[in-house]
Amino acid sequence: MSRSLTHPPQPPAPGPRRPEAVAVVAFGANLGDREATIRQAAQRIARLPLVDDVVLSPLHETVALTLDGFDPEAPGYVNAVALVTTRLAPAILLGMLHAIEDENGRERHERWGDRTLDLDLIAYGDETSDDPRVLVPHPRAHERLFVLEPWLEVDADAVLPGHGRVADLVEELRRRESS
Repeated sequence: MSRSLTHPPQPPAPGPRRPEAVAVVAFGANLGDREATIRQAAQRIARLPLVDDVVLSPLHETVALTLDGFDPEAPGYVNAVALVTTRLAPAILLGMLHAIEDENGRERHERWGDRTLDLDLIAYGDETSDDPRVLVPHPRAHERLFVLEPWLEVDADAVLPGHGRVADLVEELRRRESS
């Protein structure tokens, strides 16, 4: 069951307002108290300026994905997705997500290594960007059931820009997995 983490509305910022968008943020953790870390991170996102609502998916236990593929011997992950209604620009939101990772002891020693918290900006409305600092949609999201399945649980009509309906992507990935 999803939870909405609402807080009092923010006072309007001076000058022109950025239009509100729904950002999709993926959460992952395989070290420490994974579930508590993800829930606390969602609450922290809800307290960011210009964030109006956060809807967190149910948490999912998944096998670790490493550079060599899935590794059932590595510590398992807990994954979730949140829909974040915000007026923050994508680059600002991503910077704040990285700060929340740092607050939770995230260390970047190895690509796809173990982590206390991983926050990825998967999509930002229907915007697309190939700027290496802010790639939206996330370049590998369409390949990851651990992102797409929780996303579908909080938005049955979700669309991943450039890739189509999330339900169709999930169906295709499950079909490939079973063959």
